[in-house]
Amino acid sequence: MQYFDTHAHLGLIYDDPIEQLMVIQEARQAGVSRLMSICNNLYDFQQVYKNLRSSENVYFAVGVSPVEVQTPGRDWIQVIEQSLRLPHVIAIGETGLDYFRNSGNKKSQIELFINQLDMAAKFNLPVIIHNRNAGKDILDVLRDRLPPRGGVLHCYSENAEYAKRALRLNLYFSFAGNLTYKNAKNLHETVGVIPLDRMLIESESPFMVPAEHRSKRNMPKYLPVTARFLADMLNMDREEVGLQLWENSNRFFGLPPA
Repeated sequence: MQYFDTHAHLGLIYDDPIEQLMVIQEARQAGVSRLMSICNNLYDFQQVYKNLRSSENVYFAVGVSPVEVQTPGRDWIQVIEQSLRLPHVIAIGETGLDYFRNSGNKKSQIELFINQLDMAAKFNLPVIIHNRNAGKDILDVLRDRLPPRGGVLHCYSENAEYAKRALRLNLYFSFAGNLTYKNAKNLHETVGVIPLDRMLIESESPFMVPAEHRSKRNMPKYLPVTARFLADMLNMDREEVGLQLWENSNRFFGLPPA
């Protein structure tokens, strides 16, 4: 059984390169054969990429998150475009909208989001989308600017009705460890309306640890817990679901199944 952790903040788990390599090794021992490293800011991307660029099973997304809208960094567009030419950098993100935090105003966040969607179209890459308390505006923007390779609504947190609307677009839906929480009724209902071939899973480490590890810091090695929980919710064979999630992840990121 192979798993693809489609969203891990490796730079937030540890900043030491040896410890980051240890996280990857532990993940592989748990069956997590591929990981997508998500940057928190462009400096973080550069550091993690420097540490892990030789790791064959680690891929990278680069972008400016909405919470960084006031401090994206000098020449951030040029930095992203240069980074997209590096080996194993295969997605833009995470980007999106976050109205929960006091990060600039809505107009500035939307402009930042659109700029990165346009870059994804220019470089023919998928986009990883953050949404917090901004569901309507996210879909309004995506209806006009979603790049041809599509996007993933990472750490999905909306309800089933929202998912039905989002399914009309070229979008995937990624579930994290919060799917395993008893009070996540909106996610449990959503699983019932999304086709399995549009689902991904992620650790969202070091956040959103699965319920059975709730007292611990989240790690990519716990990803199989979420996969098994999803399979049980669907009343399907765990290996069958795991294989489909693996195929979905590689298809979304444009990778061979290995």
